[in-house]
Amino acid sequence: MRGENFTAWSLFFLEGFSQYPKLEIVLFVFSLLMYLVTILGNSTLILITVLDSHLQTPMYLFLGNLSFMDICYTSASIPTLLVNLLSSKKTIIFSGCVVQMYLSLSMGSTECILLAVMAYDRYVAICNPLRYPIIMNRQVCVQMATISWVTGCLTALLETSFALQIPLCGNVIDHFTCEILAVLKLACLSSLLMDMVMLVVSILLLPIPMLLICISYGFILSTILRISSTEGRNKAFSTCGAHLTVVILYYGAALSMYLKPSSSNSQEIDKIISLLYGVLTPMLNPIIYSLRNKEVKEAVKKLLAPSM
Repeated sequence: MRGENFTAWSLFFLEGFSQYPKLEIVLFVFSLLMYLVTILGNSTLILITVLDSHLQTPMYLFLGNLSFMDICYTSASIPTLLVNLLSSKKTIIFSGCVVQMYLSLSMGSTECILLAVMAYDRYVAICNPLRYPIIMNRQVCVQMATISWVTGCLTALLETSFALQIPLCGNVIDHFTCEILAVLKLACLSSLLMDMVMLVVSILLLPIPMLLICISYGFILSTILRISSTEGRNKAFSTCGAHLTVVILYYGAALSMYLKPSSSNSQEIDKIISLLYGVLTPMLNPIIYSLRNKEVKEAVKKLLAPSM
């Protein structure tokens, strides 16, 4: 069957949760609340890391980058989701679909690398505390953050560029956003080249960073167990526990979405996972860090003190 290239379609229809009209208003309320909390929480974290000199350390530099990614990621898709949940005509123009696809891929890919960088930062801080200021100096941290962004953006550009060349046999996307896997399900024929690109990028951004994170935390756990001071051990567990929670939430959703066996009935599950992956995790990131970290809580108190 002959289809049109992605670029030939000027309008796409997002099926979303239209099969469950009674559920849409509930999803709208929860999505709106979570989106507002996401923007407020992550903006606050960025603000305090800039204003509080005590938080201008490698860990908070990376955390600020993570918060900015979460704002960009959610802002690329959630406003469209909110509009479509209340609209009977759930559409998105071609340029909007491409932007959604690229931003979700680039922010997600960058976060995969950044989480591995944050794990390495915790490894150096706990296993080599005396050399930490030398190893993780500001120049090195900026370079690591830059590499994360450049790698994520370039791999997303590669995937999006190949997706735009795929002939599509329809313009009704069975998703609430222009998620690349949902779009590729409209392809008339499977593309070996596209499949290879997706496979290579997935291996580079999921198993490899996860392996580095596991190795880092293996050394960290070994070091923490040798700490004689209870206070020092608790502080180490606290800072690492926050990062590990984020890693488990993020990679759990990503792996269940991109590395699960494909099936004809998996699309509805993909939508739920995408909603958790795209709304819940970015919302929880600042909450997890602020609740588990005394430095962040003290910085927030200082920020709010003049207005109290």
